[in-house]
Amino acid sequence: MRNGLIAALLASAALTLPPAAWAEPAAGGADAPAGAPGGYTVADADQAATLLADRIVTTADNRLLAEGAVEVYWKQNRLTAHRVIYDQNTETLTIEGPIRLVEPGQTGSVIVADQAELSRDLQNGVMVGARMVMARELQLAANRIDRKDGRITTLTEVVASSCRICASDPTPLWEIRARKITHDNETKQLHFEGAQFRVMGVPLVWLPKLRMPDPTVSRMSGLLRPSFRTTSSLGAGLKLPYFIALGPSADLTVTPYLSSSYTRTLGLRYRQAFDNGTINAEGALSSDSIRKGENRGYLFADGTFKLPSDYTLGLQLKVVSDPSYLLNYGITEDDRLWSGVTLEKVHRNEMIWLRAGNTHSIRSGESNSTEPMLSGDFSWTRVIRPAVIGGEATIDWSVHAHRRASDMTVDGIEDADTVSDGRDTLRTSFVAGWRRQWLLSGGVLAAMQTELAGDAVMVRQDENWADHTLRALPTVGVELRWPWVATSGRASQVIEPIAQLVWSPDNLKQVANEDSLLTEFDEGNLFSFSRYPGGDAREEGLRANLGLSWTRHDASGWSLGVTAGRVVRLTDTDQFPTGSGLSGRRSDWLIAAHLTTAEGLTLSNRALFDNDFGFSRDELRLAFAGDKYQIAAGYLWMDASETEGRLTDTSELLLETGWTWTEGWRSTLSTRYDFTAERAARATVGLEYANECMSVDLSLSRRFTSSSTVKPETDFGLSVQLAGFGATSTSRKTTGGSATRVCRY
Repeated sequence: MRNGLIAALLASAALTLPPAAWAEPAAGGADAPAGAPGGYTVADADQAATLLADRIVTTADNRLLAEGAVEVYWKQNRLTAHRVIYDQNTETLTIEGPIRLVEPGQTGSVIVADQAELSRDLQNGVMVGARMVMARELQLAANRIDRKDGRITTLTEVVASSCRICASDPTPLWEIRARKITHDNETKQLHFEGAQFRVMGVPLVWLPKLRMPDPTVSRMSGLLRPSFRTTSSLGAGLKLPYFIALGPSADLTVTPYLSSSYTRTLGLRYRQAFDNGTINAEGALSSDSIRKGENRGYLFADGTFKLPSDYTLGLQLKVVSDPSYLLNYGITEDDRLWSGVTLEKVHRNEMIWLRAGNTHSIRSGESNSTEPMLSGDFSWTRVIRPAVIGGEATIDWSVHAHRRASDMTVDGIEDADTVSDGRDTLRTSFVAGWRRQWLLSGGVLAAMQTELAGDAVMVRQDENWADHTLRALPTVGVELRWPWVATSGRASQVIEPIAQLVWSPDNLKQVANEDSLLTEFDEGNLFSFSRYPGGDAREEGLRANLGLSWTRHDASGWSLGVTAGRVVRLTDTDQFPTGSGLSGRRSDWLIAAHLTTAEGLTLSNRALFDNDFGFSRDELRLAFAGDKYQIAAGYLWMDASETEGRLTDTSELLLETGWTWTEGWRSTLSTRYDFTAERAARATVGLEYANECMSVDLSLSRRFTSSSTVKPETDFGLSVQLAGFGATSTSRKTTGGSATRVCRY
């Protein structure tokens, strides 16, 4: 396209000039041909160019000369040169430099040359002392550039690099020297012959042939960035991913992985996009020295599709050959793999949700036959605003079912969890609720809320529970809120005391509890009718939910809020276990606070403690996102609870940080430390460097935990990527910006 553009610019330049431009006689004394500008018509306006020069003349031998600050504009393209000569007899262009051609509309290329001799349409010709910059990234300096058929550009004795080159120190950080580079403008590929890769002027690798995409390519078949990985179990290894484009909407990545301690692994990733969804599948097949004589591997696949009537279908598959494979190869730390299907539909007043599948556990000590791994859930929720009684009504219908693979009707000795090893359950629930608010005098908000919950439960293979159970629980509640608002300067404050009185019978039939063993007590459910997460258990009795909140908003961008509350019951229903914060007639005190600043700091804390300030739970979260520093930290404390499966106290710290030392250099640190066990579960340190032409990512991690299937392991990783090949540049991925070489003259 470049040749055609310049030809149109030069060939039509004289036609776009006014007649006065032909008034100056040529050096030989002949006048310009009288009909020279006559070929221009209105139909040629779209292809017309603008030619500017200090002097434009024609000669008797059919030559057009433009010299002195020559500039040619055509659409978005611009050509500048010292002198341009067009010979109509030979249909050749002689251009004297310095020459500069800018083509933002094509490949974002810029060509600079000393001189050029090209055909009229610029489809063929030679440019001497030329340099090409593609997409503002890749620079190619050559002694000679040959153009052929407007498609093939051949550069001879060429140096390619995306690093900034300074006159005082012309050696770039990296460069590829080649005897010849051929660029195909249709396939967008660069073919190197006799290529030599150098770092800081030192030759490292020589390749007879090399093919790479130009900077305008977003996806093309070829090698991707290799990565080096060393682990204590597999030794030093190298991954060489190869990308295969299977059309505009599908691709396949094949990744061989070889290591010194013997592993032969072939990884695959397949992706495809459809008009209504996407699918993604990845997996690997390995033969290694960790489990000699065995074929190991994994397969993860997922898909999402839009269906008629605003439904969304989700598919997921996760399978693995053995419990330690995912950790050995650094794929994921997930130890419960769910495979199944989801279906959902969300509207303003309606939600339909379905999830069905099987969970496969690779967690040490957990059985796939005695746990409810096969399960399904369905939920339909509708919101109605009745005109007669006002307020808002909700209707919720849900179904839950799960199955254990075991056929035993009693608890076996392997797990000893007091639950029948083969218990299967089916429950369908119907919950109808209504709530309405009134504004009373003095700004008091009053609300009334009612709810009726009904369950039908079927249990199989458990002698401790009835086969069929029908039950219902009505609940009534009243609520008073009295918000106080005050404004002082640029800040506003809101204090809101809340009192809620809730009653429901305390004679609800009990059923096998599968989904409500773990309870949460926080500011989000302080004023809920039930603090159980599922429908197998429901809160009963007469209780008062009391709370007080204070919030301050400042115009400068920071806010501070505190919420305190407690649940008081008429009698102890003995529903909640010790350590949950909800046991007894009076629950623990709940204190929750949060702070947010305009500088990016977020701090929150939630604590549960009794009257003697004995803490049963405390959760602290800290996050800060600045230009140079980022941190995300969390601390969790929980008392031991045998009912909830915690035989010892929980005290853990989670920390993730990142900081930019200077322009281009960045470090990361993440760890999870168990204070109860007095050891770290995992620690990772990373170092990243990025400049205008390359990025380097170095990581070191250590997993300290062990089990019957995995041992503690150290992992070292290194990856390097050069900018300028392919449209996705990694030179700017470092937070805080990449370093740029500064030239000193």
